[in-house]
Amino acid sequence: MTAALSLNEIRKRCAEVVRDWKDQPGEERQEAQSFVRDLLAAFGITKTKAALYEHRARRVSTGNRGYIDALIPGQALFEMKSRGKDLEAAEEQALDYIDDLNDVEKPQWVITSDFHRFRVLNLAADPGEDGRIKPVEFTLGELPQHAEDLAFLAGYQTTRFGDREQEEASVKAAQMMAKLYEGLSASHYDDHAASVFLVRTLFALYADDSGMWERDLFYEFLLTRTSEDGSDLGLRLAHLFQEMNKPVERRQRNLDELVARFPYVNGGLFKETIEIPSFDADMRSILLDACAFNWAQISPAIFGSLFQAVKSAEARRSLGEHYTTESNILKTINPLFMDELRDRFTHHLHDVAGLKALRSDLAKLRIMDPACGCGNFLVVAYRELRELDLKILLRLQELGDTSQLPTLFFDRKDLPVSLEHFYGIEIEEWPARIATTALYLVDHQANQRMELALGKAPESLPLETLSTIHVSNALRTDWADVMEPGPDSYILGNPPFLGHATRTPEQAQELRDVWGRKDIGRLDYVTAWYKKALDFYGDHAGRFAFVSTNSIAQGEPVPALFRPLFEAGWRIRFAHRTFAWTSEAPGAAAVHCVIVGFDRQKRGAARVFSYATPKGEPSEEPAKQLNAYLLDAPLVFLEQTRKPLSPELGPVTMGSMPRDGGHLIISEADYPDFAADSIAMKYVRRFLMGRELLYGTPRWCLWLTELDPSDLKKSPLLRERLKKVADFRAGSKAASTRAMVATPHLFGQRAQPTVAYVGIPRVTSESRYFYPVQHLGPEVIAGDKVYTTLDADGFVFGILSSSMFMIWQKALGGRLESRLNFSNTIVWNNLPLPAVSDATRQAVIEGGRKVLEARALHQDRSLADHYNPLAMAPELLKAHVALDRAVDKAFGARGAVRDDDDRLALLFKRYAEMSADS
Repeated sequence: MTAALSLNEIRKRCAEVVRDWKDQPGEERQEAQSFVRDLLAAFGITKTKAALYEHRARRVSTGNRGYIDALIPGQALFEMKSRGKDLEAAEEQALDYIDDLNDVEKPQWVITSDFHRFRVLNLAADPGEDGRIKPVEFTLGELPQHAEDLAFLAGYQTTRFGDREQEEASVKAAQMMAKLYEGLSASHYDDHAASVFLVRTLFALYADDSGMWERDLFYEFLLTRTSEDGSDLGLRLAHLFQEMNKPVERRQRNLDELVARFPYVNGGLFKETIEIPSFDADMRSILLDACAFNWAQISPAIFGSLFQAVKSAEARRSLGEHYTTESNILKTINPLFMDELRDRFTHHLHDVAGLKALRSDLAKLRIMDPACGCGNFLVVAYRELRELDLKILLRLQELGDTSQLPTLFFDRKDLPVSLEHFYGIEIEEWPARIATTALYLVDHQANQRMELALGKAPESLPLETLSTIHVSNALRTDWADVMEPGPDSYILGNPPFLGHATRTPEQAQELRDVWGRKDIGRLDYVTAWYKKALDFYGDHAGRFAFVSTNSIAQGEPVPALFRPLFEAGWRIRFAHRTFAWTSEAPGAAAVHCVIVGFDRQKRGAARVFSYATPKGEPSEEPAKQLNAYLLDAPLVFLEQTRKPLSPELGPVTMGSMPRDGGHLIISEADYPDFAADSIAMKYVRRFLMGRELLYGTPRWCLWLTELDPSDLKKSPLLRERLKKVADFRAGSKAASTRAMVATPHLFGQRAQPTVAYVGIPRVTSESRYFYPVQHLGPEVIAGDKVYTTLDADGFVFGILSSSMFMIWQKALGGRLESRLNFSNTIVWNNLPLPAVSDATRQAVIEGGRKVLEARALHQDRSLADHYNPLAMAPELLKAHVALDRAVDKAFGARGAVRDDDDRLALLFKRYAEMSADS
């Protein structure tokens, strides 16, 4: 049994309620309170705790004041009527009262009764086809058989894992803990001691509502054993926590009877001696308010992330944004191992031996998160495995095999899934402490679900001492010292997101040490975890998967990460392509991520999950094999190269970089000053960065490559601008910029074509169907956010404007968040366009010309307008379709190309052929 009262005991008590009330008249005014008290007592709620009787409230529909018969804040509302009265009308009355309650008071359950009948409504349940939530109804005589429908009163967890209500409850709970922390911090209480105190308080609050001990025992202690001014609260709590660390048989015989009712907790949770905190009346009030909240509703996975955030003042202001949704965690756990285990369960649904073998295999699993933070990946993995084990036991029971069920009660050794099989490495003590506590909480929830389903489960208390969460630097730790490698050892997690520009010098050195190389280039910090996993497994089989920034599968860093993994015999088992890793809270910042999972299996299709939009839902498809770019294509690596692979393509060059502090650039506001200066105006040129190219935004620059020195004497405006450029360069930290101080009139790096060229924006939206490019004259200066290439006949424009090029760019180019980031050395120079015939070349040129003609029909539109995926002109789209046919043929397509997957397969085939020949 896992609650203070087992279900069997509750059923016996419910039978006593039936016996005592079956012959009573059932008058609302005289007997309502007595009936509710007796009913609650059957579930362990005594008259001194929890329920507020005749709670004043306002009916929202009428504005009239009235009374709620009984209210358990945050959990249940009771509305009693005299025998034979309409319970549906009573329910409507109760719902009318609820709208007047505050967030802490609002219940999840509405229970109406006329002493003879019950109507139980779960407000968090899914509505039916008619849009209404269906209540559970039964008679007084049926109460013992329906004890499970009211088991939440005894602290049994009834919320479905991952429900939205759990997320909302977890946010509210974290806000309460944040208030406690703020109070402790304001009193200058030691931060480490505050951490210990908060974790202990969390456990006590949760235990009070979840059935670990008597309902509201901690609340009763605070209310009756501490002074209203809070002066003795710290001392009383210190004593209580000290006693909970002692086995009951070792406690003093004359111990306060209320303190003696608390069970032995163990697990090291109350072992450490800390400074006694000082409290006041306000802090005591905050703690009592926290007791009024229903802590059994929280999700340990979500709450852990939130609890970790309470120490940050900035994070406390927006606590709803600081958690990882369970759906995101499951994107890693499910394809790594849970989907396979569930498939085995389904396959052996009628096979007793197969189900027993599966249960035995669960006992072999070992799971480690080497960047575990507050433990949310471990919590969800443990929960899912315990849920599967419960399904196996229930199915075996249905098949008539009870050999796996103990005859009296469960012991922890009877469970194949144990907390001791879950390991974590975390660099900071505070989140590691939370991780351990969260695992205790989810273990209790799993035990409760087992008892609800089977009538028996292991005792949650005393806790096991969990020593598998290690506080250390994962990149300086030998993972084999934490968990033994082997085929049943799985590694997963969400390591820190730090690109080459944001990591600290210490982190850069860790990356070098892990990879054993001085030059780490543009490797993301997260890649160190991949290398540590590679070293951990050695020659062993196993599986691992990490959430990572999407940059690991794009551009320059790809070969450095994936080549050693493939060479060591690992293959990509599954991958989630770019998506937004974020909470569902409004305003939460998104990081654009991929998830890549590896194993050493030789057989079986890989799985790939794609997203139409970064925040959309994934669609799954099988793959023969996934390469390092997360594509179902040959295992090739595209290295940076200085010249195009194709004989048909010329070089692409980055535009000119001012390195001027902005003083050679002319904004729209500055332009009138230059227009009034005829000398300066001779040197004014239209200037394009990516935004100006895409949106037609007006911007200019001073292009002074042919500056007449005498003009400086005639134009104070020119002199002022060039002096500011010189001052900026002289004060630069970069030696290369300081070296340019002698030529303040020139852009720092110049690559301006002297003839007409094609301008290619460095960054563009991933939602566009075609890469937006434009012909420009040499008088238009391309900045460093624009790439340039010569195009005498329009052939290059046609290639760049095709679907073939766009899918190549999406597959191989880098990303800025989720936007496409063009690269000349990776994307363009590796574009595998074979030699083409004159006829094919002319067809591409003609197709590009038709695209330009279609654009010319709407000359007022910018490039961004033309290529808005929601508003492309039909004639422009038609022209691009015709162009695609010509370009597809140029790449060697035979007949019509069905879709971009066909194009990508063709591109990689051509690349493999051409790179082998080069």
